[in-house]
Amino acid sequence: MNNVLQTADYIVFFIYFILVTSYGLYIYRSKKTAATSSNEYFLAEGSLTWWAIGASLIASNISAEHFIGMSGSGFAIGLAIASYEWMSAATLIIVAMFILPIYLKNKIFTMPQFLAKRYSGTVSTIMAIIWLLIYVFVNLTSIIYLGALAISSIAPVSFQFCVIGLSLFSVIVTLGGMKVIGYTDMFQVIVLILGGLVTTYLALTLLSDQFGFGKDILKGLAIIADEAPGHLHMILEKSNPHYNELPGMSVLIGGMLINNLAYWGCNQYIVQRALGADLKTARKGILFAAFLKLLVPIIAVLPGIAMYVMHQNGLFQQEMVDTAGVLKPDHAYPTLMNLLPAGLKGVALAALTAAIVASLAGKANSISTIFSLDIYKKYFNSKASEKNLVRTGRWCVVVCMVIAAFVAPALKSLDQAYQFIQEYVGFFSPGVLAVFLLGMFWKKTTPSAGLAGALLTVPLAAILKFLPMWTDGAFPDYPFLDRMTIVFFLIVFIMVGISLANPVSNEEAQIHEIEVDKSMFKVSSEFIISSFIISGILIALYTVFW
Repeated sequence: MNNVLQTADYIVFFIYFILVTSYGLYIYRSKKTAATSSNEYFLAEGSLTWWAIGASLIASNISAEHFIGMSGSGFAIGLAIASYEWMSAATLIIVAMFILPIYLKNKIFTMPQFLAKRYSGTVSTIMAIIWLLIYVFVNLTSIIYLGALAISSIAPVSFQFCVIGLSLFSVIVTLGGMKVIGYTDMFQVIVLILGGLVTTYLALTLLSDQFGFGKDILKGLAIIADEAPGHLHMILEKSNPHYNELPGMSVLIGGMLINNLAYWGCNQYIVQRALGADLKTARKGILFAAFLKLLVPIIAVLPGIAMYVMHQNGLFQQEMVDTAGVLKPDHAYPTLMNLLPAGLKGVALAALTAAIVASLAGKANSISTIFSLDIYKKYFNSKASEKNLVRTGRWCVVVCMVIAAFVAPALKSLDQAYQFIQEYVGFFSPGVLAVFLLGMFWKKTTPSAGLAGALLTVPLAAILKFLPMWTDGAFPDYPFLDRMTIVFFLIVFIMVGISLANPVSNEEAQIHEIEVDKSMFKVSSEFIISSFIISGILIALYTVFW
């Protein structure tokens, strides 16, 4: 690959680096209080605006796995992979309307805190440990790996240097706390969207040009429709070789909904952005994030589909394979970035870096929040001062980033990294969602049921995944989204059964009760209008690309 940067690219990238660093330092100094409290450091203590919350949600969510992984899945599978993004927009409306009010009304700052209040300290600790392991060994490592792989593919720097550089840059941003992360994320989102649109423009105009129509975006889209109609289907049939990854209607209901609700509604590094705000501001921020979600497939999936069409027509044969000659779909986005002219390549590199650093910073901050408030303070130093908690959180950021940087190179054997992340996080998501939803909306759910749900989610998912191999195919091999659906309903059934078989006394139930009433779910007229607009766009998209 042509991993060479011109002078203009270096200038653009360093302007980005200086601007985001300077802005972060300005936010840190201008909003710094005399003594930083743990709530201020971890949650920004209500100082984030709606646009900062929305931007931070997207910045924490979008990273290298979207630019690189989703483009790779766009190359291999097609537009169907966009369901992860478009259905997220619908899910965010549900979270803003029904789940967020419960957290804010009950003054919840961390997900384990909710579990401790609703169930028990044991359930809280088990889930906190599992969250920390997933965040460090799946999320952080995959982002660092994909980010380093992408940057080393388009810039004359080694993979190892990229790992170190991304980790250090992310640590610097994270140490400033949630205020710095939240406000710099708005800048990061602007950069990543602009850079992503530049790469999409290049992909479509290059495709149009290769087919003799000049640089015409609309012609590029028409060529994709003519040359790869199968790559524009949102709902895959069983005959499709990628059906197991995106099984038919499960992308609308079932596994995809479970995955998205667990991610957007029960996930510390996502929900944390809104926990420090009032309900009206938080809801506005979440709807803003939902609108931005509609754009993500344009900048992340379309380039991969365009590259697929060009590859099928004999272009970029060498660029899309590894040293052993094996086709690597995740090479699609880096290959396109290397075709950008001087200056624009610097913009795309800055966008990619912004996505990686913002996502790493958001996840690292949430790791430090859970460790400091739900592990360290609870088990190691119950009388820890505010200053001590903040210091512990900062050390946690450094340690977890070092661990992830060491583990990241082990992921080099992956084919489609985005699917890897979704499947293995999916071992955990059904149980998380079952425990949270029953805890919120069914008062009879007992602590014992919550403990069973927390302990059974991974074993049940693992059994369904590996049983076909252990039985030589005698047991059906379900697609992983369908496995999530099965595990979710199994855990709900088990939790309901345990709760009914061994109900707790009224006195004990009151101890673990959380406040939920109908008035919490009232929404404004502008919320309703925005929700209808988002829903209308989604219905139109799925109607056109069914």
